[in-house]
Parts: sequence; C-alpha cells; structure tokens
Amino acid sequence: MTRLVRSTALAAATLALASPAVVAAQGAATASKTRADVTTLASDRLGGRQAGSDGAKLAADYLAAELKKMGAQPLPGQKDYRLPFSFTAGVKDGGTRLTVGTTSFARTTEVQSLSFADNAEVSGAVVFAGYGLVVPESQNFGYDSYATLDVKDKVVVVFRYFPEDADQKTRQILSRYADLRYKAMQARQRGAKALLVVTGPRSPNAGETIPMSFDTALAGSGIVAASVSGDVAKTLFAGVKDKSLEDIQKSFDSGNPHAAGFALPDVTVTVKTAVVREKQEGFNVVGYLPATARIALPKPWVALGAHYDHLGRGSHGNSLATKDDAGKIHYGADDNASGTAAVLAAGREFAAKAMRARHVLLGFWSAEEIGLIGSNAFVTTPPVPADQFAAYFNFDMVGRMQDNKLTVQAVGSSPGWRPLIERANVAAGFELVLQDDPYQPTDVASFNSASIPSLAFFTGTHVDYHKPSDTADKINYEDLDRVVSFAVALASRVGEQPDTLAFAKVDQTQQSGGGRAGVRLFTGTNPDSATDVKGLLLGGVIGGGPAEQAGLQKGDVIVQIGEQTIANIYDYTYALEVLKVGQPVKLVYMRGAERRETTMTPSARK
Repeated sequence: MTRLVRSTALAAATLALASPAVVAAQGAATASKTRADVTTLASDRLGGRQAGSDGAKLAADYLAAELKKMGAQPLPGQKDYRLPFSFTAGVKDGGTRLTVGTTSFARTTEVQSLSFADNAEVSGAVVFAGYGLVVPESQNFGYDSYATLDVKDKVVVVFRYFPEDADQKTRQILSRYADLRYKAMQARQRGAKALLVVTGPRSPNAGETIPMSFDTALAGSGIVAASVSGDVAKTLFAGVKDKSLEDIQKSFDSGNPHAAGFALPDVTVTVKTAVVREKQEGFNVVGYLPATARIALPKPWVALGAHYDHLGRGSHGNSLATKDDAGKIHYGADDNASGTAAVLAAGREFAAKAMRARHVLLGFWSAEEIGLIGSNAFVTTPPVPADQFAAYFNFDMVGRMQDNKLTVQAVGSSPGWRPLIERANVAAGFELVLQDDPYQPTDVASFNSASIPSLAFFTGTHVDYHKPSDTADKINYEDLDRVVSFAVALASRVGEQPDTLAFAKVDQTQQSGGGRAGVRLFTGTNPDSATDVKGLLLGGVIGGGPAEQAGLQKGDVIVQIGEQTIANIYDYTYALEVLKVGQPVKLVYMRGAERRETTMTPSARK
C-alpha cells in the first residue's frame, strides 16, 4: 500500500496557495463568491488534483483550511476534516514469467501480465484459437473460434484485435467482441487454465507486449492472462511445419468463420502472472456547521457536496485531450472546481446565518473520476447515519451555464422536491430542466443509494470537458454565484421546515444494464466496480426493475447468469449480450456467506 504522509513541505505549500496571483484575483473579484476558490483549485500548483496525488493533497489541505476559517467543525467523533479511504490507483507487473520447454522469458518486453489477470502459476499444453473471438447467437452472425477445439485444462494462445482483412461489416461485428477481457472470459468459460495474447505480425504494434492499463474494476478475470512478444510466439509456434506466424495470421484475417485453430505440437508451458494493484490513500474532506436552534428536528442533518478531484495529467485513460495536449495538466475548472467552490460559498453563507435549525454538512469527495469511490466510501461507512439526513445537494460542473439553463437532476428522489424548487426559482429566474433520474454518473448516485432525498445541479457539458483547456478563465462566475444562491435558498427551506422530505425510489427509465453497444435490455442493477470481490457487487437495485422483482438487494454479489460465471463487472456486461427481453434467466448470487438462486426476467430498455 502506498500511503500519502502529510509532510511539512506539503503543509507549507498549502500556505503558499495564496500566491500573489490568487490574491490579485481575489481583490479583482470581490463581488464573486466563487472566483478565488476556482482559481486556486484549478491552478498549476495543484496539478489537476488527481486522486491520491500531491496536488489532491494540497487541495484537501486548502479545503480543510477554508472549513476552519468559516467556523465549520470536524464531524462528531472525528478529530480532523480529512476522512481517509484507500483505493486502487493503478496496476503494474510484479514479475510475470513464462517457460516454454527449457526456455524462460521474464522481461516485460517478452511477457507481461494483462491488467485484469488473476495471480497464479499454471502449466499446460498449448492450443491456438485464432483471434479467440466468440459472437453471441443473438447477433445472428456465426463466429466461434472455439467451435472445433478442446481447451479444457490447456493454455490458449490467441491473436490480439480481430481479422485484419475482413470486410467492413464483419469488422464492425467482430470488433465488438475483441476486448481482451471478453476473450479471457470465453477462454475461462471453456475451462482453459490461461490465456496468452500475441500481437500478430500483420497487426498494429506487431510483436509488442501489451502495456498494462489502469483498470477501475479491481477484481481479476478468473483466469491467468498475459501478453507475449512476437519472438516468444515464434518459440511457441516453432513446431508448426511450413508456416510462418505471418502465414498463420493471414489465414485467419479474411474473417472466415470456419478458419480453425489447432493444438501446438509438443508444446507445454508454465506461466506465472503477477499483477500488483497499487493502493493509495485518498481523503474526503468533511466538516459541519452545528445547528443553533434549541428545538431538535427529525433527521437533523442537511448535506451539500461536490467532488474536488480531477484527472491530473490524464494518465488513467479518461482524458479527451488531443494528441498535442496529451500529458498536460487537466485543470478541471468546471469539473469540478466550480462545484467545490459552490459548496464553499454556500457554507460561508450558512455560517453567516444567525439561525440554523439543522446541522449543515459540507462534503468534498475524492476519486469521483474513477468511480464515485470517495462518496461511496462515505455512505458505506457513514460517520453520520444515513437516516439522519433530511437531504443531500450535489454540485458537479456548475460553472459553464448557457442560455440561463440549469439542470436539476434526481428530482424524483422525493415527491416534495418540485414545489420547493419552483418556489426557490421565483427569485433565481433560471430556465430549469428538471430530471427525475437519480442514477447519474456523479456523487448524487451514492446518496440516492442510501435512500436520502437528493438533488444534483449541473449546467451542462462543453468542448473543454476532460481536456487541459477546462481552465478558470472560462468559468461564468456571475451565473455560478447565482447557482449558489439558488441552492442555499433550497437547502435553507429544507433545513428550516419541521417536516422531512419523503424518499422515493425512482424506477429506471433511461439507462440500460450495461454500457456495451448493442445492449438493449434492462436489468435494473447498479453495479459497484470499486471492489475486489469476485462477482458483481450490487451498489443498489432500481425500484421496480427486474433485479428488484427477482429479490436482489444492495450488497448482493451476482456470481452466475444462466451458464455464464461472473467474476467482475465486465463479465456481467458481456453476459447481457446473450439475454433476451421477456425471457427468464437463472441468476445465482451471494448474500453474505449464503449462496442463493433466483430467476430474473430482463425488460426492454425504454
């Protein structure tokens, strides 16, 4: 585990955040509630605030200092504003080895674990399975690289990518099933001990091993899996008479579904994979302004929150930077320095109020960009019980308003939201876009899963999203300040009224059960990918959906759908390909230590 230790140097750097440029910006923008905070958070010094980085640590120190300055206190029972949590920040090869006969390979240029591999050592005879592609029957396109092969207890070798010379229509179909996780799953389902992937001599990156990529699904794939170089592949195929590796690849590159793999004669290998998942520590920064009223109200907490992390230099694969901008600081002024500044500004307004009927929690979440990890950690082990919250308000990308439009999401999480929003907007005058759906790719989803009435504010995406060009000078501070005033008015109404909002579970109407192209059915599951559990951990189920009707609950772990075993979220997504709308399917899941079985009937995506 990589542990970030707060150092004197970092602490001193935090004090230095108030640079002359920032001070000047503050002086030039005294009318703005938010400009100074956005300018600080989206500065070069914070380096893009990637979760677990020194820049994120500086941001956390800045937020803690601002909470203290406004008079907020650490949460009851906590000594600090910083609430630590651990997360997987990346992967590296810890020493993968491959032995072919008496020849050993150990350099990463020769053999390298795939990022999702299980750590184990296996031995077996070798079978070549072409491109290792399997197209589900539901696609009405017959292609199965394993149709004539027995790979049980064998080591399977496949080419990377998909047939190079196939016609465009065939390439489009096969490319959907060329993901390495999918290939690994197909080999595992047929009993293979391991999967070795070679980039063929006719493919891009010919002969190179595959770089290990950041993988937000922490669980392995249930199989040993590695990439091997072209030279290693030549050793494996040395016993094939009268055909070079290029000749073999060419025979598969037309896309002919009848091209058959074969056992490699007299070849036995031993492969040991070693994936090191790099743990880091992140920090949510949370404080609260205590209630000042003497009369205790039910559900005595109101919470406002935003994620403060961003992409750093875009190294984890979620950057949309152009080639020329790759590796540059992604400042994240709108995503999400704007939301963070909004919560700080709202906190200052609440701190100035003479009367607060409920406690006001101010939360700043980290690791949102890699899967809502910080907010999920907060609601999973809450320092304040979830049933004590009257409401939660989320701010994510609220600094680039266009045409006076403010989107308010998760409105369906309580029947009481609409009249409150309408009254608050009389003074604000926004062109509101109200969306019932709480199942958003932002931290509001974590609080909705804890049955807390929630709202999320959003001013829309733009061309600078997830690029280095999302800079502080492009924020519309006047409208950002208006969003703050609107949210404070709403939160104040909720905080002052003695009656609490009723939580409503929203039926899913806009999202499918998975993200792959072609998935058109709905299961009503909210997967939690930020876990190393074997199977698919449910972060929640959608009200009225097929999963809830089948008796599934938050915390259940799906381990099998039909005949397909499920080792992680990717297996689950691929399994959806073979399901049919309205056709019941057996589903096996774990509830604690108990293995259970049910039947789920997927519905059509609406």
